[in-house]
Amino acid sequence: MEKRFVPVMITPFNLKAKIDFDMVERLIDFYLAAGVSGFFANCLSSEMYSISEDERLELTNHIVRYVNGRVPVVATGSFGLTIEDKAEFSKKIYDTGIDAVVLITGHYANVDDNDDVLLKRFDKMFSLTPGIPMGTYECPAPYKRILSANVFKSLLSTGRLKYHKDTSIDLEKVKEKLQIADVPGFDFFDAHTPNAMYSLQMGARGMSSISGNFYPEALVWMCNNANDPAKQADVQWLQSELTRVDPLIHQAYPMSAKYFLQLRGLPVRTISRAYVQELTPDQKNVLKGIYESFTQWCSRLNITPVDLRSIMEPRILPDPAI
Repeated sequence: MEKRFVPVMITPFNLKAKIDFDMVERLIDFYLAAGVSGFFANCLSSEMYSISEDERLELTNHIVRYVNGRVPVVATGSFGLTIEDKAEFSKKIYDTGIDAVVLITGHYANVDDNDDVLLKRFDKMFSLTPGIPMGTYECPAPYKRILSANVFKSLLSTGRLKYHKDTSIDLEKVKEKLQIADVPGFDFFDAHTPNAMYSLQMGARGMSSISGNFYPEALVWMCNNANDPAKQADVQWLQSELTRVDPLIHQAYPMSAKYFLQLRGLPVRTISRAYVQELTPDQKNVLKGIYESFTQWCSRLNITPVDLRSIMEPRILPDPAI
């Protein structure tokens, strides 16, 4: 089965902290040139909690229109105070043309609620959104609600889920879910880059991690080669490198990703609504060191980094009169 890398999209902002839609398009061009096989829009990396409902819809609609069916797009839909509110917003964001609406597991039960409460609220959500393909994501915010194997099995049995983004981190828990997730038409993605090689070899459909906002080419290479017997030495070496730098790229994220993209030549402004402080000189130096490591990965593995000059060339837009 072909493995896929799906980035969790960051949101570029202009100098007034408004969404920079032109840079969104350049970012999509960059991801696609790197070989990604889908997009997760309006997610935590997109600063979804720091933009308005209208902006979530406008951003997702713009992404869907620009991608234009080249790869699947999913987006978070579980916003609102009540289940009814969440269902209504899910309908709106599904109408943008996305392939599935992602539900944040922490939106359907409080920290101290048991799994019965969670399942009842998911059942209600499904009943209010007939015919809409759904996905689940164990998002770290508002708190990380990890689905147990039993809950995961119950949700899969409804036939409503097409997608799951897992943040269990614990490989035994990932393995247990993967044994349940062997269902036609269902995609299981691991969000934890240090798990990449292991999850892919255990049967995950692919990866969907923040590292794709730094060096998506490396994650695409891992998805393409994790199960190649002839490349296991390189696979294991790259996994050790990805694991080494992973805690570092999480610092000051998503500002760290925007700065890293600048180092690569994509002029995404280091403006964030979720992280308001400037990067420190030490943080910038760490990211510069990771960029040097990335170039070494490319050299060893014969990866061709995306040529950002071509991404940034002036585009000839179609004549609306034609």
